[in-house]
Amino acid sequence: MYIYLGIIVILFAFCFGFSIQRKQTFKRLFRIVGYQLYYYVLGGRGVLEDYVYFRRNKTYLLPKPGEVAVVTGGARGIGVEVVKKLLQCGMHVVIGCRNVEAGERAVKSIRSCGITSGEVSCFQLDVGSFKSIKTFAGLVLKSFPRVDLLVNNAGIMFVPYAKSEDGFESHFAVNYLGHCLLTHLLLPHMIDTAKEKETNCRIVNVSSCAHLAGSINFKDLSMSTDYIPSASYAQSKLAQVIFTKSLDSKLRNHNIPVQVHAVHPGIVNTDLFDGTLLKIIAPWIPPLFFKTPGQGAETIIHACLAPAVEGHGGSYLSNCRETAVSPQATSKEVQNKLWSVMLSCIEAEKFADLLE
Repeated sequence: MYIYLGIIVILFAFCFGFSIQRKQTFKRLFRIVGYQLYYYVLGGRGVLEDYVYFRRNKTYLLPKPGEVAVVTGGARGIGVEVVKKLLQCGMHVVIGCRNVEAGERAVKSIRSCGITSGEVSCFQLDVGSFKSIKTFAGLVLKSFPRVDLLVNNAGIMFVPYAKSEDGFESHFAVNYLGHCLLTHLLLPHMIDTAKEKETNCRIVNVSSCAHLAGSINFKDLSMSTDYIPSASYAQSKLAQVIFTKSLDSKLRNHNIPVQVHAVHPGIVNTDLFDGTLLKIIAPWIPPLFFKTPGQGAETIIHACLAPAVEGHGGSYLSNCRETAVSPQATSKEVQNKLWSVMLSCIEAEKFADLLE
């Protein structure tokens, strides 16, 4: 309790000094502080839930020889652990990463741990660039006769305001739109794959409990007039959950054997927290209370493989169990509106012909 009070006091002092230095309005100051406090509440609750459900945060690896998995952001953090577990299942894992050399180093590290099963391919992918996504998807489709699993894992958090080369705010572009486009491009291949097997193909979107702090600002999706990194991050993660609900519903309505899940991996100690106020003033907290990347990967793998979730798409999972989402994510009005906006942003008239 004293730790959190201390953080709150420091937070107010930091934001007050920042507002004076940058001539921020007090209204904006309190919005910034409000978001930070909400994040600490969500984070504290998340850490508690991770502790309470610690024993449930475990899934079993199943043999999947011959199957192909595509993982974005598989060269670092949780992504490396996801790749490691999928290789143990005997899958051919395609890692999409900005730096191919970093991906190859990650694979070398995985192999040095004694994991010899499965195969790996590392392809260049910048999820914040539509051009890069199209090139990557084209390479995947050309190189592999099937795609059984897509893990949309790459992401950024609390970055300064910037626009992608396609003109979208970076959180919204990387965490949401880029993965929507990649899913759009790979989905027909996954549908063909699903028709040849007895189980569904799966799409897993790695989201966050931060989506509970989010809202979709349809008037200014890039938040260019009042940018707050924590607000933009929350919006992008909420958009991921809404996309999960929308896409899975459309797939079910058309009896297509592909299911979609959103996952909160837990409060995980990764480099996404580097540079945050928490790591600046209390760097000892994350390694002591947060999950390790390996523990964070468990629920993602559960969504990828577990027989228990077969046929139960559209779910939001945390600690290998389904849990509640923001009311906005279940609103059909919000889902339909964001779906239309998404199609316009990625310049797709239809999201796979079979769904429209």
